[in-house]
Amino acid sequence: MTNAVPEPFTSRTDPAESANLRARLRATRWPDSPEDAGWSLGTDVGYLRELVAYWADEFDWAAQEAALSKLPRFRVTLGGLGIHFVHVRAAAAGSALPLVLCHGWPDSFWRYSKVIPLLTDPGAHGGDPADAFDVVVPDMPGYGYSERPTAEIPDTIAVAGMWAELMSVLGYSRFGAAGGDIGSGVARFLALDHPGRVVAVHRMDAGLPVFTGDPAALTAEERDFLDEAAAWGAAEGAYGAMHRTKPQTAAVGLTDSPAGLAAWIVEKLRAWSDCDGDVERSFTKDEILTNVTLYWLTGTIGSSMRMYNVNSRIPREQHARRVEVPSGFSLFPGDLMHPPRAWLDRIANVVHATEQPRGGHFAPFEEPELYVQELREFFRPYRVAT
Repeated sequence: MTNAVPEPFTSRTDPAESANLRARLRATRWPDSPEDAGWSLGTDVGYLRELVAYWADEFDWAAQEAALSKLPRFRVTLGGLGIHFVHVRAAAAGSALPLVLCHGWPDSFWRYSKVIPLLTDPGAHGGDPADAFDVVVPDMPGYGYSERPTAEIPDTIAVAGMWAELMSVLGYSRFGAAGGDIGSGVARFLALDHPGRVVAVHRMDAGLPVFTGDPAALTAEERDFLDEAAAWGAAEGAYGAMHRTKPQTAAVGLTDSPAGLAAWIVEKLRAWSDCDGDVERSFTKDEILTNVTLYWLTGTIGSSMRMYNVNSRIPREQHARRVEVPSGFSLFPGDLMHPPRAWLDRIANVVHATEQPRGGHFAPFEEPELYVQELREFFRPYRVAT
């Protein structure tokens, strides 16, 4: 039985840190770029110059920090680490379903900041009050305002165990889990390792596919999917290879240069969202820079990347486990890859699977209403189980 006690948490940025950030931005040493390269070689340097100038001279971090501080935020010690989380109870007392939302990279609790009011108070946002959730959004160790481990960072299996403990600390014996990106893996292991507590699990993706069986057992659609994943890895996976193998090398530059950090993150926001090549169709400059500034001020880009390294060492037999807890998938067209239904059924007990009309990898932020509607519909039959 844990004795952890959550304490209220508020972030307050030292003005000297903000001044240092602006000075670094203005002193950026820019690389050359081939004429008309655009985004074809990575981050568009022309766009990045525009973004950095806005960050240095117009972006109001104090206003963004104040807005985030309106959420009920806490820290608690789990596994010897200080873990930051948002905890918002449903607006109306009653049969709210506890729900833990699991984020990925490159983000934090920021990923879910738009959907929290819709989930906790559906009646105020055009929904049925009976669909209300008690929402818990933790920052993984080494992300956001959670503590950076001095030793090896926990992998997704360990983080799932920490979130199960967190839900116990908050008094929830049974709950739903949902996530995307690395958070999809965390939600998966919550369902695998705590099936008596997780009533149902919702995921935005099936993760990078790992198949350990006989290839002859795969359908043609599944084989095409594995080929698609391999092609994506060859064309787009350089960042992941760096994270898995030499994260500290990249961390030096990204921790020292805010422009470099912005380049590393904004390229992924553009490539992984449903923006048709224009990142600001999915995110405003203020939204982009809120996410990037969280990484900058907390110094967590290096620790966040190291999670790829530990996850790469998860035994293959763990990837072969099938989730038997009722599972839902909401797939968005702008996401990294698109698993067929046969693959979803292979890896999980699928009771809900939809193809959404728009949205990408960061669906809770890009299309909050669509995402929330999916969660409401999927979890509705499982409320009586809590």
